[in-house]
Amino acid sequence: MPNWRHFTNEDDMSIQVNLRQNNAAYDSAATAAGEASARILDAQLGNAGTLAERIGLIVSLHPDGVVFSTSLGMEDQAVLHAIAASSAAVDVFTLDTGRHFPETLETIAASVERYGRDIRIVSPERRALDELISRDGVLGFRQSLAGRKACCDVRKVQPLDRELAGAEVWITGLRRAQSGGRGDLPFASFDAQRGLIKVNPLADWSLADLESYIEANRIPINPLHARGFPSIGCQTCTRAIKPGEDIRAGRWWWESADSKECGLHSPGADAGKRMPGGEA
Repeated sequence: MPNWRHFTNEDDMSIQVNLRQNNAAYDSAATAAGEASARILDAQLGNAGTLAERIGLIVSLHPDGVVFSTSLGMEDQAVLHAIAASSAAVDVFTLDTGRHFPETLETIAASVERYGRDIRIVSPERRALDELISRDGVLGFRQSLAGRKACCDVRKVQPLDRELAGAEVWITGLRRAQSGGRGDLPFASFDAQRGLIKVNPLADWSLADLESYIEANRIPINPLHARGFPSIGCQTCTRAIKPGEDIRAGRWWWESADSKECGLHSPGADAGKRMPGGEA
């Protein structure tokens, strides 16, 4: 047995260094494994046919811990339809920021009725929300970019991160054509920050592809889309777009175009480029 009477501060420091090195080695190995899995999935999704087949492929390769966070936009409604059509074992949830349009809430109800699947409602942490409003005020998000991002962080990013903890695969409705910043969006990438594979099964879809799929399958969509709202977020931060404007011009319209992300889908998390071997 070790003689604990001779255990020194130097020994303690040595143990801490070894633990840090072991943790770093484990994190590095986990990241490498995650990136390898993402590359394989990215290539396979590029060769898959229908959206339902892509969803089925995702679940077959990762049968446990697949989640889908839906914003109830057109893209996410298409993904929800494919999940329901394939009876895939996917946990579906949405973030209730407390500032949704009434039409968005109605779309949740219509979707649950249509597909017979539960859509879990995830809310911000009450204390964090109270502290945000106490510090910045009710409309503090309009005063600065930092204030707006702080609001998105409390109402969207933090709740999302809680729900993604422990998940293996996160499905999104992102498309390359949604904005210039998403032009190199891969089908799958490893999100090292969250420790999971982020999958974008609609990555190569055009708006025409999306609208055709929705019409052919009579998918319920937010009625605001027909009123000039191609991209819908919180009611306080979304307006209808004008003819000729970018489809995301109505989001945080008082900001410059290069700052219009809320933090849910940061460029770094998507690796900025498509995975090698991925095919559109």
